[in-house]
Amino acid sequence: MRIHTGEKTITCVTCGKSLKSKIALAHHMRIHTGEKPFKCVTCGKCFTARNILIHHIRTHTGEKPFKCETCEKSFARKDCLSLHLVTHTDKKPFRCDVCGKGFRHKGNLNIHMRIHTGEKSFSCGICGKSFSHKKTIVRHMTHHTGEKHFSCMTCGKGFKSKIALACHMRIHIDEKPYKCEKGFREKSDLKSHMKTHTGEKPFKCETCGKGFVAKAHLARHLKTHTDKKPFTCVTCGKGFRQKSNLNIHMRIHTDEKPFSCMTCGKSLKSKIALAHHMRIHTGEKPFKCETCGKSYVVKSHLVRHLETHTDKKPFMCVTCGKSFRKKGDLNIHMKIHTDEKPFSCVICGKSFTQKKYIVRHIKVHTDEKPFSCMTCGKSFKSKNALAHHMRIHTGEKPFKCETCGKSYAVKYHLVRHLETHTDKKPFMCVTCGKSFRKKGDLNIHMKIHTDEKPFSCVICGKSFTQKKYIVRHIKDHTDEKPFSCMTCGKSFKSKNALVHHMRIHTGEKPFFCMTCGKGFRYTSRLKSHMITHT
Repeated sequence: MRIHTGEKTITCVTCGKSLKSKIALAHHMRIHTGEKPFKCVTCGKCFTARNILIHHIRTHTGEKPFKCETCEKSFARKDCLSLHLVTHTDKKPFRCDVCGKGFRHKGNLNIHMRIHTGEKSFSCGICGKSFSHKKTIVRHMTHHTGEKHFSCMTCGKGFKSKIALACHMRIHIDEKPYKCEKGFREKSDLKSHMKTHTGEKPFKCETCGKGFVAKAHLARHLKTHTDKKPFTCVTCGKGFRQKSNLNIHMRIHTDEKPFSCMTCGKSLKSKIALAHHMRIHTGEKPFKCETCGKSYVVKSHLVRHLETHTDKKPFMCVTCGKSFRKKGDLNIHMKIHTDEKPFSCVICGKSFTQKKYIVRHIKVHTDEKPFSCMTCGKSFKSKNALAHHMRIHTGEKPFKCETCGKSYAVKYHLVRHLETHTDKKPFMCVTCGKSFRKKGDLNIHMKIHTDEKPFSCVICGKSFTQKKYIVRHIKDHTDEKPFSCMTCGKSFKSKNALVHHMRIHTGEKPFFCMTCGKGFRYTSRLKSHMITHT
């Protein structure tokens, strides 16, 4: 009868909780004694009650005996089915008297009421932080203990909560149960995404007025208004506003890359980096410039691109007057004047102004080429080099000369080409008087006078003034022809030779006679032709 009346007559002497029967009290007491007499024969895990063991065993067998008659989804436990059945009805009979919000379960209403009362009855014994309900403090305690009780059966990765494990499992089965036109693995992601259609940004920053679609985004933003960076790296001393950012940063020192691409096997340091990487395979470029229509894989690339549509360069160098769009770019530039090169190579001692340059340089010693072309298999030392190479296959030449209309695959080649439209040659050789547009070209030229040839062939001993000449020369010994014509299949030893050859197929004649207007494929032919006019 106590089931019908709700009467609870037996009280726990330890915590004061009331229970309906002696059996219920006996089960409850195991929480205080730590007794777990029911053991799983598969994994050895112990439980306080037989029914909990039975539910657990189903995680090994995959048995889900409780089936929803509406959508045919199955569950391992009856209470999980009961919770699920409520999703098929819009009824929310339990309503909050304060704000009017409705709930499907009375328990959820009780938890919600703590928002209005400010009740936080669960306190952490380690840091003193208080919480409104038990499951939140249980989740919080794992931050102190580092415990990850829930392990993925596929890849072995551990998680602090069952929900986090369930969300992770969708990566392996590629399940995206929450749909707009776009699919999502988590319902919360769908809710946040839907606000991009409505434009709703209900969470406002009191300081600057900026709106956000999610409360977590606002919380993250608020930290930008303070200089507090409480999470410090013990290795290099760098500070972070969020613990998660420190954790990601630590992987630089440990070289840990726990997120693997299922398509190509590449490992990455963070979940976000993996998501960005996956767009290489899918071709997705969700960030579009409203001005010119150009799209980008990563939002930061779009932000950087948007600056090209404005002439604002508020950060000026006090030494030479050059202006920059970002303070970071000015700081990097200042190292030219101070000759500061804080990044030194431990192998050869060469120093660099920026970290990215030493990272690129180290690969010269290791011969590491981690970036591979999916089309031809060629490997590269940097992501940029791979991106430039891919334009050979796509034929993309995004950098166009406004003067003559000629296009280039690489920005540096356009910059070099632009110099041909000016007669300025500020760098003069003091020996012979020849002038050059770039200091680097003058340095190379000076080797003619000094007879310096620092690059020697290990096979025949022949020496060269520049590295590119010895690279080209080595191919004479190996007979390697890595540059192939996509039209006729003919192979060449150098990229230049391939470019010259391609003009046969395209009919391009970029070198024009200023006297008669005749076009030529090569400068040598133009020079020979010019003699006919003299």
